[in-house]
Amino acid sequence: MSHALRSSTVDGIIRRSAHTFRDRVAVVFGEREWTYAALDDAVTRAASRLLGLGLAKGDRVAAYGKNSDAYLIGFLACARAGLVHVPLNYNLTGAELSYLIGQSGSRAILVDPALEAALDGVDLDVREQLEHRIPLRDNAGSVIETATEGVVAAIEADVTDTDLCQFLYTSGTTSRPKAAMMSHRALVHEYLSCLVGLDLTPEDAPLHVMPLYHSAQMHVFLMPWLAIGATNTLLEVPDAAEILRRMEQDGHRAFFAAPTLWVALTNHPDFETRDLSGLRKAYYGASIMPVPIIKRLESKMPGLGFYNCFGQSEIAPLATILRPEEHADRPDSAGRPCLFVEARVIDAEGNDVPVGETGEIVYRSPQLCDGYWNNPEATDEAFAGGWFHSGDLVRMDEEGYVFVVDRIKDVINTGGVMVASREIEDALYTHPAVAEVAVIGVPDEKWIEAVAAFVVRKGDVTEDELAAHARNTLAGFKIPKRITFVDELPRNASGKILKRELRGA
Repeated sequence: MSHALRSSTVDGIIRRSAHTFRDRVAVVFGEREWTYAALDDAVTRAASRLLGLGLAKGDRVAAYGKNSDAYLIGFLACARAGLVHVPLNYNLTGAELSYLIGQSGSRAILVDPALEAALDGVDLDVREQLEHRIPLRDNAGSVIETATEGVVAAIEADVTDTDLCQFLYTSGTTSRPKAAMMSHRALVHEYLSCLVGLDLTPEDAPLHVMPLYHSAQMHVFLMPWLAIGATNTLLEVPDAAEILRRMEQDGHRAFFAAPTLWVALTNHPDFETRDLSGLRKAYYGASIMPVPIIKRLESKMPGLGFYNCFGQSEIAPLATILRPEEHADRPDSAGRPCLFVEARVIDAEGNDVPVGETGEIVYRSPQLCDGYWNNPEATDEAFAGGWFHSGDLVRMDEEGYVFVVDRIKDVINTGGVMVASREIEDALYTHPAVAEVAVIGVPDEKWIEAVAAFVVRKGDVTEDELAAHARNTLAGFKIPKRITFVDELPRNASGKILKRELRGA
């Protein structure tokens, strides 16, 4: 009996939705609309074209583009053809872009024509590795052109749920990115966790603006909503004015954004004048939402429910959820593990820590990756002892709520004492002249590592004044030895601060 008979693949979700919601609009992008039936046919046509190029099951196909219907179709076509989709940050160029394409071993790349010039700047051996450059849209021979024309022929690709579907590169905030190997099985399990824990419904009319190359927008929101027949509107880039306009015009009931974008929306002059009463569900992740922003949103939309989504690439990426009814009592919590996730908090020897004490959160879950591509050492380290080691320092209360303390690699060893950078950041954030702050450890002959703070100001303040402010709540050894004022902090597209770039500053 074929294993495929019992498999549930990523592209199979679209196939089933096409049978159930055939003429319902699945995706809106610009002037184009796709019903579920048309989207399913488009995926088959695009998959057939990829296989027609000579690509074989397991081959990697990179994707280098901004949000579009073509980007989604390209991902689903790879899944249907048994190819491994490799999403790339469209802001990357040069050495960083070369590394991801080369390390993944991609044979082909789906690319926005507007971005293609960047490919000419990658290393020669990487350019030679790419046998095919396929435009996603706007050009002859694009994925969109293929998706809308020609017959819909059966595809000869025996894809099962244990096959790899995508490489999700870690954010690389502290070191070079690693490719988490995600199977169809892992992603489909995660979709169900999202549907149950995030209260997704077909009536939500979600607006999607965060980058689809990032796992949160694609796998926590877009794919689960496609599984249940919602109409999904895509914007190419997250422009605050356009987001607010579309929320008012189209009545979107659900929206996900990094806290940095929520901040930008509430600070935009249109925020007060737009009618946003239709919005019911506000999703965020990557970091804690500032309390003043939640208050501002609640004042504008009293019925709005907030969901904090926490996790990482290796778990597809949702691990814990803080639901709306839980925000009042624990606004600084990342919530509790979602449906298919089991979690423990352990010490360096692998023993459970007492309730309320700090340790590393580790996971068991069918959502987990199969390891890191071409990196057996990192895989063995991450899965030591039969649990996935997240690298996140947390504490867990008696009811199982998780409170994130810091990344293990961001803990600072100053004078032999371990200090969480996040604790210092929280203290500095309470000064009214601090807009943003990031704290790292820098090499120091006396202290091993010295506490160093990088601060974006929104008012007048000196280094001495900030240090004095920190002394109100922090022990002396936690006070930054160095404070550097900067215009902005380096971030990746998901809003995470790139501390590795600060360490090289």
